[in-house]
Amino acid sequence: MNLRVTKIFDFETAHALWGYDGKCKDIHGHSYKLTVSIAGKQIEDSSNPKFGMIIDFSDLKLIVKKEIVDVFDHCLLVNGNTPHKNYAEVESGFSKIMLCTYQPTCENMLADMVSRLLKNLPAHIQLKKVTLQETSSSFAEWHADDN
Repeated sequence: MNLRVTKIFDFETAHALWGYDGKCKDIHGHSYKLTVSIAGKQIEDSSNPKFGMIIDFSDLKLIVKKEIVDVFDHCLLVNGNTPHKNYAEVESGFSKIMLCTYQPTCENMLADMVSRLLKNLPAHIQLKKVTLQETSSSFAEWHADDN
């Protein structure tokens, strides 16, 4: 039987889209919801307390918390290529700012997060789907089958 397990994580992040022609050019924040779905072989040893699990949810939580939530929560993401003096001034005034190598759109943030997960999940775990929900009606998705 093929099974997947999914865990949902919530965090707050602010960002600004440098050079953008709409409202998102200014610093603003979102309550993000990250959904991580994985697959793997179930533990078959009936004497193991984790018998039947693909991964202990607490183990998955530790990985996602360290690699994503702790990094992005209450952080301001700014395109590191911005030439604007104001962004440098903002950076010196706050303790948690990420100067990204990308424009911090929902899609690019998701790609960064997927990359972090792929590098840090145990070898026997397959990342299947990751969704980053930015608002109640807007989200980006990554599917292993598409990559």
